[in-house]
Amino acid sequence: MPNKPQTLSIIIPVLNEAPHIGNLLTYLSKNSSPHLISEIICVDGGSTDNTSAIAKKHGARVILSERGRAVQMNLGAKHAQGSVLYFLHADTFPPKHFDQIILKATEKGHKAGCFRMKFDTKNRFLGFFAWFSRINHILCRGGDQSLFVQQALFNQLGGFNETYKIYEDTEFISRVYRHDQFMVLPHYVVTSARKYHEVGWFRLQFHFAMIHLKNFFGAGPEELHRYYNKNILT
Repeated sequence: MPNKPQTLSIIIPVLNEAPHIGNLLTYLSKNSSPHLISEIICVDGGSTDNTSAIAKKHGARVILSERGRAVQMNLGAKHAQGSVLYFLHADTFPPKHFDQIILKATEKGHKAGCFRMKFDTKNRFLGFFAWFSRINHILCRGGDQSLFVQQALFNQLGGFNETYKIYEDTEFISRVYRHDQFMVLPHYVVTSARKYHEVGWFRLQFHFAMIHLKNFFGAGPEELHRYYNKNILT
């Protein structure tokens, strides 16, 4: 019997993303193949704007959730029908034909991976750090690069650790690295530099590096969250 064709479930955690979500969903529709995508799920963590209404208008399935990206993404995965899960931020745009690229990679045996990353700015400081996203090492990973993972592997690893209020994507990816081969695809997502505009280029990058370092030396999710709240939260 022939194997069932693989399909993609796109999972987007959202919170007050009304200015961005419509543009992303329009882009996804124009740059993918409908027969390869089971659904687009927007998991809303309690938006007070019209994020959910805009997402529904653009054909996405909306699921209401408690706030927290790990909780939201796990809930989206629970409802997903596709054999491959693709976790995407609301301000990150994947490359054209991203669905074909991902599914070709999984058909070749790559169970999880991401794309390289660029920022939507010509800032050389950010461009320097984005360059490292091509390196296949856990220290170079982050949620803005997006993440694809076969649903079977996601379930086997227990999904995202919901005790992490931040750093949940890197923590999960670190378990993928320990378990299986992780693939960095040679195409680029383009992600917003809005947080760098809000916090400051150097300041934000410094504190992200400190969070990586703290995690490396054994800091737990609560300590990482406290550091984030004190130094980054705006």
